[in-house]
Amino acid sequence: MTATGSQYRRGPFREGDRVQLTDPKGRMHTITLTPGKQFHTHRGHVKHDDLIGSPDGSTITNTAGTEYLALRPLLSDYVMSMPRGAAVVYPKDAGQIVTMADVFPGATVVEAGVGSGALSMSLLRAVGESGRVLSFERRADFADIAVANARAFFGEDHPAWTVAVGDLVESLPGAVEPGTVDRVVLDMLAPWECLEVVADALAPGGVLICYVATATQLSKVAEAMRDFGTFTEPEAWESLVRGWHLEGLAVRPQHRMHGHTGFLITTRRLAPGTTPPLRKRRPGRGYVPAEEDQDGAATGAMLDATSHLGPEGQDWSSEALGERVASEKKMRKLVRGVVPPTPR
Repeated sequence: MTATGSQYRRGPFREGDRVQLTDPKGRMHTITLTPGKQFHTHRGHVKHDDLIGSPDGSTITNTAGTEYLALRPLLSDYVMSMPRGAAVVYPKDAGQIVTMADVFPGATVVEAGVGSGALSMSLLRAVGESGRVLSFERRADFADIAVANARAFFGEDHPAWTVAVGDLVESLPGAVEPGTVDRVVLDMLAPWECLEVVADALAPGGVLICYVATATQLSKVAEAMRDFGTFTEPEAWESLVRGWHLEGLAVRPQHRMHGHTGFLITTRRLAPGTTPPLRKRRPGRGYVPAEEDQDGAATGAMLDATSHLGPEGQDWSSEALGERVASEKKMRKLVRGVVPPTPR
């Protein structure tokens, strides 16, 4: 069985292929090959017809004499340049998620939320045609953009992918049988609100991995995992990627780097009825579990009722966490640009 999209990843350039053109200064431009069209810059143009039929890794010279290197974009290149409404999961984090969550061929993976589809494509690559990725997204416009981005990259709709518009807590119990999900990936503002349905869906030994942007979210989800009682002790980390300048003897770190993008925290589902071993490391002074607080059950109830609120009652929203939010105008423009109109 041919892997989805593999036929578009090799061989000569064809009509409809995405091609990445790199000029002598390292500037990259991504085009979709269309017969009769031209790629223009302020210094000449390149005819698409001159690229169609050329082998991957060719060079082409524009009308002003500027030479471009033509290559099919890698997945890491594509996700950084594709249309987006929500911030994408960077390739460095997607690679960590696939590896540290041990996403394997044939696995059943639940993802929430989809955003612009960057992580979804890495998950689909990992599970293959025999696996299953169920993605949940609250916003229909984000889901439309993600589906269009994945279709443009793979060249067709991936058979292992199902995208549902709705809330994970409400939708997941009706979408999967209890104990049948191998991996769960949560990229959302308040993942601690989903732990109950995630625990029911995960098979014993299954992995839950969360991607969060701030230390406040990281702390809250870690404590929620511990308090829930059906997960192993969580582990958290972040990855920083720094490129190197390679020019003769001037071999040194680049001045710019991909610094903090988000935190990853992972845990595993315990078998039913299993009590996790007691933590040997004492928490810091001032840590008081809700059920042991001096106010007893009343405090626990208060925390449950305000689980969507941050410190001092602030809402857990994208704006409150410092994320850049696309305007409604931009979203409408993106959807029009990537989603074909419905035939009458």
